[in-house]
Amino acid sequence: MTEQQPAPENPEGDEPIKQRKNGLYPAVSDELAESMKSGWADTELHDLQPIPQAAETARRRAELSARFPGERLVIPAGNLRTRSNDTEYSFRASTEYVYLTGDRTQDGVLVLEPAGEGHEATVYLLPRSNRENGEFWLDGQGELWVGRRHSLTEAERLLGLPAKDVRELADALREATGPVRAVRGHDAGIEAALTDKVTAERDEELRVFISEQRLVKDAFEIGELQKAVDSTVRGFEDVVKILDKAEATSERYIEGTFFLRARVEGNDIGYGSICAAGPHATTLHWVRNDGPVRSGELLLLDAGVETHTLYTADVTRTLPINGTYTELQRKIYDAVYEAQEAGIAAVQPGAKYRDFHDAAQRVLAERLVEWGLVEGPVERVLELGLQRRWTLHGTGHMLGLDVHDCAVARTETYVDGVLEPGMVLTVEPGLYFQADDTTVPEEYRGIGVRIEDDILVTEDGNRNLSAGLPRTSAGVEAWMADLKGSAS
Repeated sequence: MTEQQPAPENPEGDEPIKQRKNGLYPAVSDELAESMKSGWADTELHDLQPIPQAAETARRRAELSARFPGERLVIPAGNLRTRSNDTEYSFRASTEYVYLTGDRTQDGVLVLEPAGEGHEATVYLLPRSNRENGEFWLDGQGELWVGRRHSLTEAERLLGLPAKDVRELADALREATGPVRAVRGHDAGIEAALTDKVTAERDEELRVFISEQRLVKDAFEIGELQKAVDSTVRGFEDVVKILDKAEATSERYIEGTFFLRARVEGNDIGYGSICAAGPHATTLHWVRNDGPVRSGELLLLDAGVETHTLYTADVTRTLPINGTYTELQRKIYDAVYEAQEAGIAAVQPGAKYRDFHDAAQRVLAERLVEWGLVEGPVERVLELGLQRRWTLHGTGHMLGLDVHDCAVARTETYVDGVLEPGMVLTVEPGLYFQADDTTVPEEYRGIGVRIEDDILVTEDGNRNLSAGLPRTSAGVEAWMADLKGSAS
């Protein structure tokens, strides 16, 4: 990774461009500084069309405007976060900002200014790098270092709303009057400018409303989620084809294989991939992915591709590493499959959100009683939650721009709410027998099984977006055999 070189002070009197302490060049000559100002072609883009979701983001902003009349609303994208010294984590814009603008660039801020009976929306962005003061080649975030940005005019064409220089926003917000609400936790500079104008309670109401806006997906969002799932299906196929290489190395080979698909076809993975082989499958969020992959054991793969528009899939399959389940593995897997079938069947418009969870948990409780692992009757087990020793987690969650989407929605509109067409949720029951659980027979210990699919609520029932992956134990075995045969 190359080093940024020392820069002169900004000739226009602004703050000097930040330098590294130990750069190899002690200074920039006046002649070089002058040379770098000229000789560059005009690269302005004139044939840009609005982004596909521009009409949808406008509608979402109109809904937000109607909810908070007469109030200034401030929604930041967020800033880069330092990973180590002067290197940063990959940037991911805040969900609220992406949902309302479609833009994904760092430092952006959407502001809705009260105007008449509604609002005027403006997106504040970093403009193209300044070539007069050397910023474009001397600043660590200059365009010769990190790549070209859209001009403000280009951004206006793409996003369908006015764009201004974000570096002027903090001062404008300090001088602003009237009620203000902001989405917190993403941009400390913007929050500091608003510190005497906002309250935690009012800001939380804004965040909750945007979260609840996202409960029902529009056609664009459903299409993006299907793209994410389709890429994820291909990523799972990739993994099956290289299981022999993973056996020779570790879970990291599985993680890297899926990541390649995510980066080639999407923006990234939507969350840390869980590539849990053997007893690691009993750890719900096993993302260390540094363990052995052994024939005869199970691989629990929980992973999702994130699209370029930042919608993510979330799919899990539990696969026999050698391609065939043992008798006990099949018994446990089939129980989880039966529970998932019951859960998916309960996903219907007008049903309570909790119904799919209750349906799946009942099946698992029945099997645990049947196997003699917990004392019945089943109603007693469910009333006391005794099955949770082995089922552990809820059976699903909303899905969208966040893998656990709409997370700050009010309880009465989410888990105590009713399913509507356009909602997308996961159904993911599991059974997990810890390696040190002495309450179960030894042969159960270290086996973890989860099956997860992404389910769209439709007008007349539901649609499994991830139906491209088999779910029955026999179907999984046949699918793996076909893939391994085609890979050989």
